[in-house]
Amino acid sequence: MTDTFVSPKWARELLRFLSVKSQFLLWGNVYDVYPLEIEEGVVATYRLCDFLQETLKHEGYSLIVKYEPIIGFSLLEGTPDLFEKATGMRIDENGGPIKASLSEAAKAIEQLVGADRGSCAVLLNFSSRLGDLCGKEAQDFYYYMFRLGGSASPGIPSTTADGDPNPSIPPSPRYNPVIWILDKENDLPAWFALDNQRLRVLPLPKPDHEIRRRIAESVSPMIAGYNDMEESRREEMISIFVSQTSGLFAEEIVSIGQLARKEEIPFGDIGDAIRGYKIGVVENLWAKLDFQRIARAEERLGERVKGQEHAIRHAANILKRSVFNLSGAQFSRYSQRPKGVLFFAGPTGVGKTELAKAITELVFGSPTNYIRFDMSEFGQEHSDQRLIGAPPGYVGYDVGGELTNAVKQNPFSVVLFDEIEKANPKILDMFLQILDDGRLSSGRGETVYFSECLIVFTSNLGIYEKQSDGRKVQKVSPEMDYGKVTESIIVAIDDFFKYEINRPEILNRIGKNIVVFDFIRPETAERIFETMLGNILFRLEDTHGIILDIDEEIKKKLIDYVCSDLSMGGRGIGNNLEEILVNPLSRALFDEKIHSGENERIRLEEIQKNEEGWSVRIKRNVK
Repeated sequence: MTDTFVSPKWARELLRFLSVKSQFLLWGNVYDVYPLEIEEGVVATYRLCDFLQETLKHEGYSLIVKYEPIIGFSLLEGTPDLFEKATGMRIDENGGPIKASLSEAAKAIEQLVGADRGSCAVLLNFSSRLGDLCGKEAQDFYYYMFRLGGSASPGIPSTTADGDPNPSIPPSPRYNPVIWILDKENDLPAWFALDNQRLRVLPLPKPDHEIRRRIAESVSPMIAGYNDMEESRREEMISIFVSQTSGLFAEEIVSIGQLARKEEIPFGDIGDAIRGYKIGVVENLWAKLDFQRIARAEERLGERVKGQEHAIRHAANILKRSVFNLSGAQFSRYSQRPKGVLFFAGPTGVGKTELAKAITELVFGSPTNYIRFDMSEFGQEHSDQRLIGAPPGYVGYDVGGELTNAVKQNPFSVVLFDEIEKANPKILDMFLQILDDGRLSSGRGETVYFSECLIVFTSNLGIYEKQSDGRKVQKVSPEMDYGKVTESIIVAIDDFFKYEINRPEILNRIGKNIVVFDFIRPETAERIFETMLGNILFRLEDTHGIILDIDEEIKKKLIDYVCSDLSMGGRGIGNNLEEILVNPLSRALFDEKIHSGENERIRLEEIQKNEEGWSVRIKRNVK
């Protein structure tokens, strides 16, 4: 290793403390790979035990052995004769493991620690499994190792593995270390690790920026197009590689390089390989969008959502920004945030949810990419387990979360969180990670990526105001113009996040993406009525072969009835239409014995309300 190579911090700390600590506890990211410079400018990645072997070998340790439960001792460095001389055990010439019980292992390790001091190291691999596999024997082993840690003493190695004088005698004595390799720090008994002055605890984190860069530099030359790039462009792409793999394991970075080679993805498109690895697919649906269809987004969305020109224009702008992957571009050149974030606010029944569905069909061409969560169901703090899954040890851990499972199965989605203000504030905290980093960890520890999703929140904040006696009164009304409605709702949203639930950081990440919907006004109500009536007429003819004619005079009367109360928006219009027309028409069809498939033409003659409710009169066999 050259002086310019930077090994992981924990490895440098281990070497530094070899002269003062007899045992080390490595925990955390122990199943990953680690970079090591095998010659100047050449970096390779090794599994942890192999990495430790190469590192300690470089420091002059001539005998390095590994012990695993059930498997026994394996010789990593040194000769079988040297191992036999120290322990009395014989490892075959091929280096195969020699089985040893824990009690036998304890005696052998004691002899190794007391052998030519400063020349031998013992790795206890998979130590977290000792208690599960060995029971009572493991407790005795812990005691022997605890006792050994206190009795061990440092020394200076006198010979090499071949028995020759050691040419690289270290400047100070050092221990023959015992290195525990565990999943979690508390996998050893508390009495063993707590205040144990002979034990150095070293957490192994996921690779930091420098380590990721070393690995990226080692795998990139194998990817097509790397060697043909100019140096400046090559450095830029490596920076992208390093930035977009933040939070990944080192082995995953190596796998991305292998994926790029297998899929023949050029190094200039390394971001596609990273995205493909994260979300499990190589195909980028965003890149395949019909540009002309998105260019006409306002027109197409307006066909589904009536009377919300301001909201549709705002949403279309954000959508166009998402198509060019510019969401969050002002904060980072290589942002991994969701494709877009929309916060739909306004009165009930004005088209907020309908616009989210319309956007889904516009972008992906199918409603199957639409994932909806009613946040009124998540009012309790513990209900977050439904979204991300239960933690280990709890019921439902193996099932996973509804949100994380849905996004993992379909990463190209519009994810709608309906009535967000009704969720528990602590559940809202998880949106920080989604909106900032474009990812979320499930209860099972899996990372789910939202970088290809469009996130939509809806809210009724600002419509009603709570009085001191607990009553709710309407704060905005259809008598106010759209500008006043927008101003009032924006202030209410601001107050809610900043002062009511003390989550200004969530509002800050939503930013200027709040889209305020207007009330359904009379001219819009008539357009909504026409659309809904057209749906009814189409259903009758398409499904049952029944053609229903409605005179303009009857239709005008129907509009007056249905649109008399617009307080509940478009849903209210639909509910009124169901009560006033659909229900009595269905009864009339039965009364007249009009069967499906008879291809009959009928006319609506009259509609009226009596003591029993609404009724209609129809005429059959209309020419």
